[in-house]
Amino acid sequence: MASPAAAGSRPGPTAGPPVLPPGRGALLRGVARTLLTTAGLLVVYALLPLDRPFTVGTVLALGAGVLAVGVLVVVQVRAILRSRHPGLRAVEGIALSLPLFLLLFATAFVQLSGSDPRAFSEPLDRVDGVYFVVTVFATVGFGDISAVSPVARVLTTLLMVGDLVLIGLVLKLFLGAVDHRRAARAGSPAPGRDG
Repeated sequence: MASPAAAGSRPGPTAGPPVLPPGRGALLRGVARTLLTTAGLLVVYALLPLDRPFTVGTVLALGAGVLAVGVLVVVQVRAILRSRHPGLRAVEGIALSLPLFLLLFATAFVQLSGSDPRAFSEPLDRVDGVYFVVTVFATVGFGDISAVSPVARVLTTLLMVGDLVLIGLVLKLFLGAVDHRRAARAGSPAPGRDG
């Protein structure tokens, strides 16, 4: 079989050696980065001054945070496309994007509850805020905490829609980037995903 150079074709800019499963060192570094990132986000959440009143500024900060998550997703997809271990990089991207998104809403819910203790079926502290967003994300909805006020219901609805986007679109983007990178490294066209 003739080499690509002998056949007159040149490999594309993303071609290279085949993607191999991550070695032990790469896997340990990926797990460490994932754990440290999640722990760091939780520490920041624990230290944020959430005793401030819920205002239009809170809503704007939440919107800016959600936009930042969108930018982060784009950056993560680009990193996956360049990574030697795209599957591992995708897991790291999800482990950063998902907790950040959920903690943004937990922060807003805790501030809203502090300003209006009747916004939810019970006042929320930081742990309750995380618990509530995780039960909404997981679609468990135990019913022990529920949004009562119109503002709480609107924010909870936005969280649900955002969860669907995160689960559907973002995971599809990450998996598509992994497939594309693996195919590029193997020298074959990227397989299409049913859509």
